[in-house]
Order: sequence, then C-alpha cells, then structure tokens
Amino acid sequence: SKQFAEEVLKAHNDYRKKHGVPPLKLCKKLNREAQQYAQELAATRVLKHSSESANGKCGENLAWASYDQPGKDVADRWYSEIKNYSFVNPGFSSGTGHFTAMVWKNTKKMGVGKASASDGSTFVVARYEPAGNVVNPGCFEENVLPPRK
Repeated sequence: SKQFAEEVLKAHNDYRKKHGVPPLKLCKKLNREAQQYAQELAATRVLKHSSESANGKCGENLAWASYDQPGKDVADRWYSEIKNYSFVNPGFSSGTGHFTAMVWKNTKKMGVGKASASDGSTFVVARYEPAGNVVNPGCFEENVLPPRK
C-alpha cells in the first residue's frame, strides 16, 4: 500500500539523514516491481533474491515475518545491522548488507512492496536505484558514511 511504502521511505530517510546522505524518493516503477516480486515470494513462501538484483540492475532488501509487519519495524530491523558494520574496515558482508543498502549515498530512489502469504506471514521487498553495495575499491568508503554525532 502507498501508506506502507511511505512509512518505509520515511524510516530510510530518517536514518540517511543521520549519516549525512541525501534522502531517497519513491519511484512508481520500483514500487510496482517490488510489489510484483513480493507477491511472487508470498506465493512460493521462499525468501530469495531476484534475478534483477543478482545482475545488478537494482539493489534489493527483503524481509519476512510470521505476522503483518509495520514499515518502520522492517526498516529498523535492517538498520540494526549497523552494530556489526566496521567503519574502520569497510566492505560488503552478508550480515550488514541490508544496512549498507539503506544508507548508500549514491542511491537516489526506492520502491516498496508487501504481500501476505496464505498462512498470514508477510514478505516485504525494497528495491533501490542505482544499486548500492558495489564492491569496487573505495565504494564502501565513499558511500557508507559513519553516523554523525
């Protein structure tokens, strides 16, 4: 829903502000694609990344919960990975990739989708463009900035 997407966006931008990077905008196309993919996930009840994200066309964060998860909770859960991120020794790791995608400086827009499976669990998909978590040398240093005091 539009309200859910706005809630996820607001949480992203509150966190991005902490890191001194520009806010994201919602994109209709990304919303539509994220929603479509969330529905696919809910139908199969398997949480796996899309081929679009695998080939670098977009960034993607996924979340699953056994209940209907509020947008802010989803964003908070992704952001909480900051506790495992090393600003001294930056780079990609599967344990911090949700956090780094959220605050990636060069990302400009996002889309959000949510769908419920038959058992009441929910799948949330966030898509980002341009994609973050680029592993070229220097990319993490340039794009994942420490939170401002």
